[in-house]
Amino acid sequence: MSRPFSFIGRATIRWIDHLGASAVFLILALLKILRPKQLSKIFQQIYYIGARSMMIIMLVSLFTGMVLGLQSYYALVKFGAQGALGTLVALTLVRELGPVLTAIMIAARAGSAISAEIGIQRISEQIDALETMRIDPLRYLISPRIAAAIISFPLLTALFDLIGIVGGYISGVLLLGANAGTYFYRVQASMEMKDVTDGFIKAIVFAFIVSTVCCYQGYFAHMRTDSHGAKAVGLATTSAVVLSCVLILVSDYVVTSFLM
Repeated sequence: MSRPFSFIGRATIRWIDHLGASAVFLILALLKILRPKQLSKIFQQIYYIGARSMMIIMLVSLFTGMVLGLQSYYALVKFGAQGALGTLVALTLVRELGPVLTAIMIAARAGSAISAEIGIQRISEQIDALETMRIDPLRYLISPRIAAAIISFPLLTALFDLIGIVGGYISGVLLLGANAGTYFYRVQASMEMKDVTDGFIKAIVFAFIVSTVCCYQGYFAHMRTDSHGAKAVGLATTSAVVLSCVLILVSDYVVTSFLM
């Protein structure tokens, strides 16, 4: 009778253990960001995480804005409030969809690659070689990626918001015939600086989550109990993406409740 409860207890203890270890992992990596000769590595990771994610972010944001404009227009027409289309599209993108979908897409594209790359370096003993050469793996591998994520996420979120509003304009104004002046007037009149700031705060929170989870899963891939070797790297990559997406949605609710 006690077996189900013991299983729950072990799972809870294991979860708390990983949570504490990842928190220490993040703190140690943050302390090493400002060490000398880090700037070039940070720029390299900004290019990989940020610049190379621009095309997929622009594509997803365009069609997200178009679908949002399409659905919102037909919903607002029922109440004779199609003039509020710009308000609905802009606030939905800036407050919620922009930060969340940007973080999920970066986790899927760059986060999975980061976890796999670090995991392969771990199982091939490249990280052990760095320690043998007295090179701190956290400073060399982890800190630049976390710093690059903190910089890239807000910038890509702003790009997502902009292209998404354009997508809403295309579907709502060009395709369905809503008034263009009313659309952009509503976008400008309804947006406040707090809305933009709240979106950037969420983006920074998501940057910490995605970068920490993906780096942590890859860095400790050799300590997994469910597999080892190349399979452990694959499972670590899968866990990194799934866990990042779940934590993005959970933290989105928590952050939103504090910012409201």
